[in-house]
Amino acid sequence: MQPPNMISTKDLSYLEDMMNWNLIAMKKAHFFATQVQDTDVQQMLDKVGNMYQQHYMQILSQLQ
Repeated sequence: MQPPNMISTKDLSYLEDMMNWNLIAMKKAHFFATQVQDTDVQQMLDKVGNMYQQHYMQILSQLQ
C-alpha cells in the first residue's frame, strides 16, 4: 500500500498522540526500573521501555 501524499490534520494529530504515548510509556518504564530493587522486575521494565522505544522509532521512520 502506498501512503497518501498529504495527511489530514486529524491524522497528524493522531500520529502526534501515538508518538507522545510511546515516549511517555518508555520514560516511565525506564524510570520505574531505576526505582525497584528486584532485578527481575528491573529487567522486565527495561524490556517494556525498549519495546516502547522501538514503537516510537518505527513511527518516526514511517514519517520520514
